[in-house]
Amino acid sequence: MEPRIGIRNVKSLIFKGVVMFFAFIIALPLIIILLYIIKQGAGQVNWSFLTNTPAPVGETGGGIVNALVGSFVLVLVAAVVAIPVGIAAGIYLSENPRTKLAYYTGLCVDVLQAIPSIVVGIVVYFWLVKPLHTFSALSGSMALALMMLPVIIRSTEQTLLLLPPSLKEAALSLGVPYHRVILKVIVPCGFTGILSGITLSIARVIGETAPLLFTAFGSPFLSTSLTKPMESLPHVIFTYATSPYDDWHNLAWGASFILLVFVLT
Repeated sequence: MEPRIGIRNVKSLIFKGVVMFFAFIIALPLIIILLYIIKQGAGQVNWSFLTNTPAPVGETGGGIVNALVGSFVLVLVAAVVAIPVGIAAGIYLSENPRTKLAYYTGLCVDVLQAIPSIVVGIVVYFWLVKPLHTFSALSGSMALALMMLPVIIRSTEQTLLLLPPSLKEAALSLGVPYHRVILKVIVPCGFTGILSGITLSIARVIGETAPLLFTAFGSPFLSTSLTKPMESLPHVIFTYATSPYDDWHNLAWGASFILLVFVLT
């Protein structure tokens, strides 16, 4: 018996080593990318970089304050629209999983999650930009909100399905109205899971460039108006990285570093 146990232990160690090796191989490209962005971008970040607007073409210096403010406004408005709708839809799917409406709603959520971001941008362009005859931060936020919805809905649904039915039964047995049971018992118990889904959805859309090309469009000026074009970090990175100027390339690396810090945080 002892030789067999020894052979099994050796096989177990070999298998564990193989798994760890391939896990490291998978993580290695991510580590290299992160280190390269930190190396190239950290040195570009300073107070002037964070507080100034972009400099005109041909002049050195400049900053990305318009992109920082723009990204914050775009994501904030998108979150205000997507979070209540997403949580409400997730609650409905978890409370009525066997209805036809829940089935088709879940199917639409899965399809929406698989739609490329650039297609979402084009759709919102025809829904809002063309009727309003202008690019705007509002249309950009609506595009981001559509992309946030599937993540919030599914995370809310799966979190609430994990809660024991006895929680709701106990509250209902005390005579608590159904809506108060959901808002005061069920949702607070699943708050951490719901919050995780909200955080993941924000991390997903904060780096999206394609939908903003057709909606918010970008602006070299500092603006907080929802009815006018607005700059964002992903658009700044795209514009500066594809330019022929070395100074703009450095600004793109700095903006990439800031965006990376936001996403990782």
